[in-house]
Parts: sequence; structure tokens; C-alpha cells
Amino acid sequence: MTRILIVEDHTLVREAVAQTLRHLEPGVECVEARCADEALAELEKGEWDLAVIDLVLPDMNGFSLLAVLAKRFPDIPALVVSGQDEPNTVQRAMKGGASGFVPKSSSGDEMLKAARTVLDGGVYVPAALQGEVGSRRKAGVSVQERFGLTAAQSRVMELLGQGKTNREIADLLGLSEGTIKVHMSAIFRALNVSNRAQALVVMARHGNRF
Repeated sequence: MTRILIVEDHTLVREAVAQTLRHLEPGVECVEARCADEALAELEKGEWDLAVIDLVLPDMNGFSLLAVLAKRFPDIPALVVSGQDEPNTVQRAMKGGASGFVPKSSSGDEMLKAARTVLDGGVYVPAALQGEVGSRRKAGVSVQERFGLTAAQSRVMELLGQGKTNREIADLLGLSEGTIKVHMSAIFRALNVSNRAQALVVMARHGNRF
């Protein structure tokens, strides 16, 4: 069973998100929280597969909640769903530990696509926002050159930047998933980050140049 925690203070929005996410697959359990305190209490109770977070909450802003999640529940991926979808907001959310970002103006299908991607270990930002965020990227030396990545690590990171999961990267490169995890760990160390989302932010800063 897939367990999803939805953190949103507006009841209609929260219920709509829950109704949409229940179409992911049979047996999806969506639990709703109205604020950060309720969310943290729920997170303490058991195992979760995904947290869906609004950036505007009554007791703690979503960025702060992302920081708490990254520290206390690092194995639970976070998908931000927000009406604030400016490029700098998206970058800040991803840098803060989110594995995906979906504007509230998105369709239900896009929400489901984002949730599936994040649950599979990928990183999701809508194509339209990728263009806007990408326009702010600065040119410079390649990520491989700056951080001393091997050719294999660089190829893995390039596929990571395309939103591929570890399994998809393994299939594309003809390697085992375990080998990909080893490469990922080495990449994270080289970039001084702790997760895929933070690695993606570093890539964005260098224009994804390999």
C-alpha cells in the first residue's frame, strides 16, 4: 500500500489533491494534515511513501517544513504543490529538499505524473517551469570538470538531470541498480549534497553542462 501525507490548510484544495492521488493505483491511502504540526505528528506515527506539501501553511512555511523533513525524515520524498510557481521559488524548494514541484494550476494528470516520478525515485519539475528555471542558469565550466567526476559518473548525473530513476539509468547504461547507487553516492559526495533534488540544483547552476 502507498501512503501519502497531504499538508494543505485549505480544505477544498486538500480534498481535491487527495481525490486525485487516489487514482495513482489501487489501495493508495491519503492522510490529510492542515498544518505543519499535524503533519509532523502523522509522520511520527508510521511509514510514509510521499509527503505533498503546500508552501503557505498557518504555523510554519513550507520551506521550513521541507528543512525539518530533510533532517528528521530523509527517506520520505516531498512533492511541493503551490500557487507560488516563480522560478526562484521552484529553485528554493528544490534546493530545500523537495523532489518535485507542481503548480496548483496544473491538471490532475500532471499531478499524477509528478507523484509517480517522485515515488519512483525521480525528480519532477513541469516542462514549462524547467524552461523558466533554465533561463537563469549561468554558463561556466562543466559539472564534470568542476567536481572531478569520472566519465561514468558524469553520464549517470546527466540521466539524473533528465529525471530518470536509478532503475531506468541502470537499464539505459546496462549496469546493475547497485552500481548506479554507488555512482550516486560518489556524485553526492563530490557535489557536497545529500539527495537527488539538491544535486539537480547544482546542475542547474552550471547549466547542466557536461
